[in-house]
Amino acid sequence: MTSYSMIKVGNGYVVQANDKCILKVGSRRKAAQLISEATDLLNALATVESPDIAPEAPSLAREVPELP
Repeated sequence: MTSYSMIKVGNGYVVQANDKCILKVGSRRKAAQLISEATDLLNALATVESPDIAPEAPSLAREVPELP
């Protein structure tokens, strides 16, 4: 699981994932909003990837109609 944090750098904030700086924004509120959205997206992805919950993938093969 990725751990998000923010640190103040000068007049802005840097959003970090684990210990890697990934984005610099101008306000603390925007940094907190981005962290919240990223966490929500990763949680949603983890739910979809779970083999107990995920449905079978639909077939993407096109059926060719039989010609008379």
